[in-house]
Amino acid sequence: MVDVMMMPDHAILRIAGAERPAAVVKERFLKLDDSHIAYVLGCLHGNTGKMGNIKAYLLASLYNAALTIDNYYRAEVNHDLYGSG
Repeated sequence: MVDVMMMPDHAILRIAGAERPAAVVKERFLKLDDSHIAYVLGCLHGNTGKMGNIKAYLLASLYNAALTIDNYYRAEVNHDLYGSG
């Protein structure tokens, strides 16, 4: 995240296969709080697959964290409450 925040706004980053201006990525990162970081780290801990590029995976996960965190936890609650029959 620090690397991204130090980039000039006109730089281009590839996030999940799409090119995005650094200014857009920075704006999204500034909206993250500790719960988003914990969410990404928890997902990373639960991932058993091999990651070829951990930096790209983390950048994409952090970029999308604010958009996916609520749905993730809602699905977890639904699974815990209703998933066992």
